[in-house]
Amino acid sequence: MAIKDALLPEFDHEMALARKVIERVAEDRLGWQPHEKSMTLGRLANHVTEIPLWGHTILNDAEFDMTDGSHKPSAKDKVADMLSAFDETTAKVRTMLAAKTDAELMSTWVFKHNGKEMFSMPRVAAFRGWVMNHVIHHRGQLSVYLRQTGSKVPSIYGPSADES
Repeated sequence: MAIKDALLPEFDHEMALARKVIERVAEDRLGWQPHEKSMTLGRLANHVTEIPLWGHTILNDAEFDMTDGSHKPSAKDKVADMLSAFDETTAKVRTMLAAKTDAELMSTWVFKHNGKEMFSMPRVAAFRGWVMNHVIHHRGQLSVYLRQTGSKVPSIYGPSADES
């Protein structure tokens, strides 16, 4: 089995679950945050929306340099706009992943910070960590924010208290 054939169903599943959580974000609560050191609901929802963009970088570029101050986070204030961006990016990244060979997925991807190499690993590992695991992590945070702001939490890996 090709590596992509194992990753694609997982990608589809996890992105569909992330989308369900983003759908539940209350636009009138985007400024809410559980603690002064935490992201606001709007920033976190936008972050989950942006995570698939890492797939584009990992699958197409040999390296990425995170230069301080270079990232301008998305600040969409409409859930419909977040979902539209998420859907578009997810579809593009899925197409890119589907076109990759095992050799391409096993080639090295390098992450740098201000020119200094932080780590390197096979693209498949970077994709799983920086796209899949990253979206799972922040989707979990977002589901807690939903509960705290009175929104209904969708079922994710099983029923939630709001859905049976």
